[in-house]
Amino acid sequence: MPGNCRRTPLSWAAGGGHGAVVKLLLGQADVNPNMTDMEGRTPLSWAAACGHDGVVKLLLEREDVNPDFPDDNGRTPVMWAAILCRHRVVKLLLEREDVNPNTADKRGRTPLFYAAENGSYQVVQLLLEREDVTPDIANNDGETPLMKATQCRFHRLVKLLLRREDVNPNMTDKFKQTPLLWAAERGDDRVVKLLLERADVTPDIPGYYGQTPLASAARFGHAGVVKLLLGWQNVNPNMTDKVGRTPLSWAAASGHDGVVQLLLGRQDVNPDIPDNDGRTPLWWASRSGCEGAVNLLRARQSANPNEV
Repeated sequence: MPGNCRRTPLSWAAGGGHGAVVKLLLGQADVNPNMTDMEGRTPLSWAAACGHDGVVKLLLEREDVNPDFPDDNGRTPVMWAAILCRHRVVKLLLEREDVNPNTADKRGRTPLFYAAENGSYQVVQLLLEREDVTPDIANNDGETPLMKATQCRFHRLVKLLLRREDVNPNMTDKFKQTPLLWAAERGDDRVVKLLLERADVTPDIPGYYGQTPLASAARFGHAGVVKLLLGWQNVNPNMTDKVGRTPLSWAAASGHDGVVQLLLGRQDVNPDIPDNDGRTPLWWASRSGCEGAVNLLRARQSANPNEV
């Protein structure tokens, strides 16, 4: 009989990794291996989460065991194994054709998403080896596994995910941010470089406020990222956001002289684009007392007196 938390003896034995007890209980005809506790979790769910691969094997040998039974939060045994980076258990479960690697929980998160979020290279690799895995399923916030790996700076995982042609590097989350925008905003040169190596990446997709990856990198003074983005001819360095500000405007206002110099190195950069209030990059640099930026902008104007 189950106890006050509705966990059966089999559930406790499976969660504790007690293989001999599990084997003994599974030999009883009246033992239900799929009986759930108060959270809707089965003995297999507990064994998978705790990383007891020997017990998982024993349970999977029972023909009546459901290897994909979701708990009350929608988490299956393979999902629990992915969450806790139990790669040996993930491998065992993925050998079963009746295990769905794309099942999402109530938060919209798949096993692949959790593995990417937790930086488990081995688990991500195992999941991607399943031909039926869909690597771009977004959670309830619109975040994909690639986006989460980007946010967490897991460079090896980003590289691994980008090898898949069915991974879309341009997907946006609820903030309308792409993986490239997240990486640029955080100054992650390595991830930006990896993303730009994908021929299908669109480097100028703006976020919720209209900010491009270049504008975000310029605003926060990430010179390495700015240099990488400016190396792409299809990046528009004059693109404005919702308040009409350009990457140069943000760099000038923030006093990032090195970034201002990089931007002015692009011949197609217009240093005089006013924002929605009529304020130019020079105005912003002067207001912020950024002498270096002021001198750079004036020198550019002197060299190109007819530039509008």
